[in-house]
Amino acid sequence: MERIDHGLRSVEDPALVERLVRERVPLTLCPLSNVRLRTVDTLADHPLPAMLDAGLMCTVNSDDPAYFGGYAGDNFDAVREALGLTEERLRELARNSFLASFLEDDEELRARCLAEVEAFEFPAA
Repeated sequence: MERIDHGLRSVEDPALVERLVRERVPLTLCPLSNVRLRTVDTLADHPLPAMLDAGLMCTVNSDDPAYFGGYAGDNFDAVREALGLTEERLRELARNSFLASFLEDDEELRARCLAEVEAFEFPAA
């Protein structure tokens, strides 16, 4: 598996979670879409923190921004605010997005992107 789009419900199957963690299969989550589609009632109810705690390789993405109310950065900001994610957790999500991306096999480019994630200074919340 290369990745699973909208892998939110994977947490319902412990054996699947174990496999996804073991194989480092990325899950492309779209939190604002999840709220709009009523997969979760509110962003504060989103299981993203528990998914990360379980060792799942989650990324935060957008899903049809005009309809679901936000681009990738808006989703990132929304989970930061609603879920109270630490800077390290936010870095983990950003790192995961580069590790899960379909970047060409250019390890130098990937390394530069990951270095930028580590150097990024988060604005005050």
